[in-house]
This record gives sequence, C-alpha cells and structure tokens, in this order.
Amino acid sequence: MLRTSKLRRRLVRNQDGSAAVEFALVALPFCFMIFAILELGLVFVLDSVLENATIETGRLVRTGQAQASSMDAAGFKSALCDRMSIFAGPCSTQVQVDVREMPDFATVAPDPMQAGSFNSALLTYGNGSAGSLMLVRVWYRHPLMTTFLSQGLSRMDDGTAMLTATTAFRNEP
Repeated sequence: MLRTSKLRRRLVRNQDGSAAVEFALVALPFCFMIFAILELGLVFVLDSVLENATIETGRLVRTGQAQASSMDAAGFKSALCDRMSIFAGPCSTQVQVDVREMPDFATVAPDPMQAGSFNSALLTYGNGSAGSLMLVRVWYRHPLMTTFLSQGLSRMDDGTAMLTATTAFRNEP
C-alpha cells in the first residue's frame, strides 16, 4: 500500500514531456495564425498594387491615349495587367473591368456583386469624350487558402475575395 502511494505521488509530480504535450496543443493554432497573417498581408499588398494599376491605367482614358488608340475592354485589361507587377501572371483570368461615362456624380453605377456571385453582364467599356465624367472600376478575384479568412473577407459563394479598385475623373480636353 505504501509503495503504491509513493509511486502514485511520483507519477503525479513527474513532468518529463509536459513541454512536448503543451507544444503539441499550441503548435497547430499558432502555425494557422501565422499563415493567416501572411495571407492577409498578401491580400493587402495585392490590393495596393491593384489600386495603383487602376489609377495608372485610368490615366490612359483621362489623357485621351485610350481614345487615340481605339482601346477596348481587352486592351484596357491588358494594360492594367502589365502594371500589376508580381501579380501579372494570373491577372488576365482574375480581373474584370468596367469603364463607363457617368452623367453626374449622383448617378449610382450598377453593382455586379450581388447575392454571392459576380454578374459580368452589368459591366461596360467606353472611353468617353473630352470633358466626360468617367468611372473606372476593377475587380480582382483572389482565392483564399485560409478558411478563417474566406469567412471574413469573402462576399462570394465560392470563398474567394473580390478586391475592388475604383477611380473617377473628368477626361482632359
């Protein structure tokens, strides 16, 4: 009886391997959190690159270069993707563009992202004329790998994030 009691106390006090067990319990959530932070950083970088590419490509419309070269939606998309630096590879299949002339600032352009899907039939392309008020909108579909992020960032049913960049301007004379 005394021997069993001593053995039991010794086993209760023995902590050889407790660090390994604690690490096993913490390692998976920690690695998941680090991966989610890295993926969120990638999304922020992609959003910044998309915004800059949209502004720079919209400048072609604003200055009349798009009208002079008879640029269409495919040409605008190609020029945009050329400015996407490290994200230029999948850009042509991931990006949707909408360039339209607006009658005034109070007019609301249709939203192609409704009910968890993207309706590309609502998109148009027009270079406008000198003095036209223009709205350039670009959507970039980015697949998310972390399920936690896809629940928080995605408005699409397929779990992808649709990053949006918009610029409005008046065409130069």
